[in-house]
Amino acid sequence: MADRPSAPRLLWRWLARPSAKYSILAIFVVGGLSGIVFWGGFHTAMEATNTLEFCVSCHEMRDTVYKEYKETVHYANRSGVRALCSDCHVPREWGPKVLRKIQATGELYGKVVGSIDTPAKFEARRSELARHVWKRMKETDSLECRNCHSTEAMSSTRQTEKAQSRHKKGVAEGMTCIDCHFGIAHKEPDGPGPRELFPGVAGK
Repeated sequence: MADRPSAPRLLWRWLARPSAKYSILAIFVVGGLSGIVFWGGFHTAMEATNTLEFCVSCHEMRDTVYKEYKETVHYANRSGVRALCSDCHVPREWGPKVLRKIQATGELYGKVVGSIDTPAKFEARRSELARHVWKRMKETDSLECRNCHSTEAMSSTRQTEKAQSRHKKGVAEGMTCIDCHFGIAHKEPDGPGPRELFPGVAGK
């Protein structure tokens, strides 16, 4: 009686069998497994680049905007809720998040060429950098702000009279969060704000 082929040999014969049926099945299996591995790695990388540790891992951020952020209500407040960099600079919705990550790769150019590698260089370009952020937030109707804030969840009775009137006016005039709240987490640059710079830009 002939020896029965081992399991690895049988598997190899099955994979090597010149059959369209089995070839297509093998393509689907390999493709599916590759997709799962790619998706897992991609998702892990996306989330890793959303952490505070990653955002302040370069001294350009750690020595400038991070120091400013630590002095604001977004870092320490009476409720103990802390907004991280990604909460304000990365949308949570999948499509806008991927688009923002792609845009952010272009910002690495400043790191590579050293255009903002000292506090003095950063300060010289602060207005330009702020305008890029303001314009994007105007175009998305301050989508990043809405990661945590929503008009529907605001209790106007807990706001000052001035805040109530400003918010009411802003809603009536079709304004977006960044039109007024553009210096809340970082030092406000000299010159006009987003409402004056981009009057015709709106994400709505």
